[in-house]
Amino acid sequence: HFPGARPRLEPGLRSYPLRYPPEPIPAADVLTWADQQAEVDVDPELGPGWALTATRVEGGGTVVSLVCSHVLADARGLIDAVADALAERIRPSDPERVSDIRDAARLVRRVARGLRRARWARRTDKPPQPRPIRSPARTALLDVDASAWDTAADTSGGTPNSLFLAVAAGIAHRAGLDWPVRIAVPVDGRTAAPGLPGAGNGVTMTEVVVDASDTPASIRHHAREAYTRSREGAPHGLPDEALQLLPDRLAARLAAGAGERDLLCSNIGPLPAVLDGFGPHRTTGVATRAVHPGLATARAATSTRLAAYLCRQGERYTLALVALDDECFPTRAALRAHTDAELAAHGLHGRHW
Repeated sequence: HFPGARPRLEPGLRSYPLRYPPEPIPAADVLTWADQQAEVDVDPELGPGWALTATRVEGGGTVVSLVCSHVLADARGLIDAVADALAERIRPSDPERVSDIRDAARLVRRVARGLRRARWARRTDKPPQPRPIRSPARTALLDVDASAWDTAADTSGGTPNSLFLAVAAGIAHRAGLDWPVRIAVPVDGRTAAPGLPGAGNGVTMTEVVVDASDTPASIRHHAREAYTRSREGAPHGLPDEALQLLPDRLAARLAAGAGERDLLCSNIGPLPAVLDGFGPHRTTGVATRAVHPGLATARAATSTRLAAYLCRQGERYTLALVALDDECFPTRAALRAHTDAELAAHGLHGRHW
């Protein structure tokens, strides 16, 4: 297409076949199975950009895995798409379709205006140094009673979200991270009105710093202040759209590590009621998380030691943890032990998947 014009989403027909083997797996192996499904090659440009698999579970039931490229949709965008599919609802496509030449001209003007407003001062709060990824991530999924979680948050003077940040920071500290712990917090930046199609990706990033003396109450104030700050772009000081006008390798180098901190805490929020069942079948649990296909073999590096994701479905919160530091979290058992201990410190108990 015309140089400078943004790629745009087009209807795609390529997809992986649905895999649904007849032999069931033990219930204790559900998380291991789900981690294996994450090792799939999704290509947002040429497709397939998503993959759907399922398997039966011994004792009854079926577990379903849906993996989608983050380039196509963030968590909320993907959840909305799944909800639309289950409700057999078709949203209208974006009516604004402009030519590549006009799109490139708009982008250049937007970047030029942003550059004039940009502050070129160097950052004083340098993000943590990236560490090499030497092994696949250690993961954990667990359900916590929603009323117990909300009560613990309220009793401590916090909110369910600030308790989430406190728990994640506590897990990281128990694993060996020093205070203060710096947390990258995604913020939904969608502007579309309810019921209208919005962006598949609408996330910006802010930072919350948690120290040893912090509680869910103080973290609540830290988070409130963080949400009022200017969102982080990539690269720092430049409009995000500038990356579209640069060669891929240069854009990747400038954006490397953008928004990364010791922890990532993403509160997905409540799931739509349509996800309570698949046809006539009741849903007993839904987990949302980011996965990293091929990360351990790509000689990658990251500053993020632990990523945590929280969603609510009915009367339960589901906490998903992805540990990327094999020194602090050498095994899944270690991750679970730190999580159980931190929940217990807040008077909570989790049921592991």
